[in-house]
Amino acid sequence: MIILRYLTAEVFKSQFAVFIVLMSIFMSQTFVRVLADASEGKIPGYLVASIIGLRFPQLAAIILPLSVFLGVMLAYGRLYTDQEMSVLKACGISEWYVTRVTLIFATTVAILGGTVSLYLAPMAAEYEYQVRENAAADGVLSTLTAGRFQKAGTGDSVVFVHDIERNSSEMKKVFVAQASETGVESVVYAQTGLLKDLPSGRQDLELSAGHRYYFAEGDDPQRLNFSKYQILMEDQAVEQKSRNYAAQSTLQLLESDSLEANAEFQWRLAIPLTIPILAMIAVPLSSVNPRQGRFGKIMPGLAIFFAYYILLLLAKSALEDGKIPQSVGLWWIHLIGLSTAVLLLMKDRTAGGKIRKMWLTNVSKKGA
Repeated sequence: MIILRYLTAEVFKSQFAVFIVLMSIFMSQTFVRVLADASEGKIPGYLVASIIGLRFPQLAAIILPLSVFLGVMLAYGRLYTDQEMSVLKACGISEWYVTRVTLIFATTVAILGGTVSLYLAPMAAEYEYQVRENAAADGVLSTLTAGRFQKAGTGDSVVFVHDIERNSSEMKKVFVAQASETGVESVVYAQTGLLKDLPSGRQDLELSAGHRYYFAEGDDPQRLNFSKYQILMEDQAVEQKSRNYAAQSTLQLLESDSLEANAEFQWRLAIPLTIPILAMIAVPLSSVNPRQGRFGKIMPGLAIFFAYYILLLLAKSALEDGKIPQSVGLWWIHLIGLSTAVLLLMKDRTAGGKIRKMWLTNVSKKGA
């Protein structure tokens, strides 16, 4: 029991550290992309934190298998380089015992990964759709920030507002530049502006006490003074966008007969299935010579992981296109992964030696 707790603690510490590092990297990239959308006026600034939070389960489902794989390799790699594994073996602790301890840990993480991939990640994706749709329903006002030039409304309009009263939708010192493919068509400046929601679902900007400068190709610019001027900003009727299969619940996927739904369901199942298989592969791969260091077999290990992951992605795409029968699906890749793990574990065992000897004997007979 002491050894079980020790090995589990070592693997957990490494796995958790890898998970935190990888999540930090990917969440930073997500933060930059979402922040860029907010700065361009595609989403309101107050939604940045919500959208990043909703991306967390979706990223965690992808990162968990890799963190377990690297965590096992790094933890046991350290035990090999520090000769602790040699001491354990001298005390009767076999590699198979270490594998069983690792499988207990991996199964626990797989249950967590299954909960995330089958339930939490699609729910978060659905909430993200709803958040974005509600922001779109709020119209232009939700994306405008005082003191900044921003793209807004239909077409290529650029709007600058000195001050905004969000409760009354009233703006002060409004600048609007409307452009087309040939360049800037007109520039409007008004002392005040008011966003109006029309019954048809349109959202118009009514400007007061201002000037409009019109630029026609080949003609001199024209100036128009106005007391009232109205600009169509956008149609704010809420249109529910078609959901990606990643945002549908697992129950909805099971009720659907489409190939895409089946591929998405098998992909979600692949997350918890890969975790114990990768852990079994990582145990024999972590066996390194003290002179090699704990990172001695990281590169071959990463090559195996990415080959596994890329095969899953290619098979999912082929399944969506109907090139692979649904009954075959992604199962054959897990079978290859499991076979690889068994072969690596049997390599240094007595049974593995007998199988290798039988295979070499058959090859030599065929050669003769």
